[in-house]
Amino acid sequence: MQKIKVAIADDYAIFRDGLKVGLNRDKNLEVVLEADNGEDLLQQIELIQPDVILMDLKMPIMDGMEATKQIRKKYDNIKILIVTMYDEAKFIIHLMENGANGYLLKNADPKEIRKAIYSVHEDGYYFNDIVNKALLKKLVIKGNVKPSFNQDVEFSERELDVLKMICNEKTATEIGSELFLSPRSVEGIRQRIIEKIGVRNTAGLVMFAVKNGVI
Repeated sequence: MQKIKVAIADDYAIFRDGLKVGLNRDKNLEVVLEADNGEDLLQQIELIQPDVILMDLKMPIMDGMEATKQIRKKYDNIKILIVTMYDEAKFIIHLMENGANGYLLKNADPKEIRKAIYSVHEDGYYFNDIVNKALLKKLVIKGNVKPSFNQDVEFSERELDVLKMICNEKTATEIGSELFLSPRSVEGIRQRIIEKIGVRNTAGLVMFAVKNGVI
């Protein structure tokens, strides 16, 4: 397996060092760059593109929210994992809607961080309890789903199966195994559903599914 190239953006060197120690235990992960603010990160990834960025939110000069937006405009293939102390739903929803692929708290177990890196690299998303609760809270309490959702969309049986499994946190490999499809085919179906519904990412898929009674 080719090593997954990881970038760490955090203004605390001691936290970056701790992350590196945890990641270096896995021979398939390689930290290729570090940055202490979003602007520094953007400059560095022009020279060396990581596969996955571990992104703090509160940083000087350019924070993680703005950096996530800027990276998503230029690099579709780079996956972004937010790693922060902020657990409020408003932060989680905002970041997931603006292209983050997963959201972790800084007290997450190193094993979970490594699992999340593999998940976003392979499947494009990592959903955990904190993300699921934030999505449901937004839908159930506020009910403010964006009007861009196409409510009259029709799904094939296969597309519905994939959508339900995504909502149940199945990876592309797990979905493919159950439906006798390759992970690449599953990813193609996921992208087709995203385009049909009119959302930006997997977070939007889950929000649509909950709001419309798919799950």
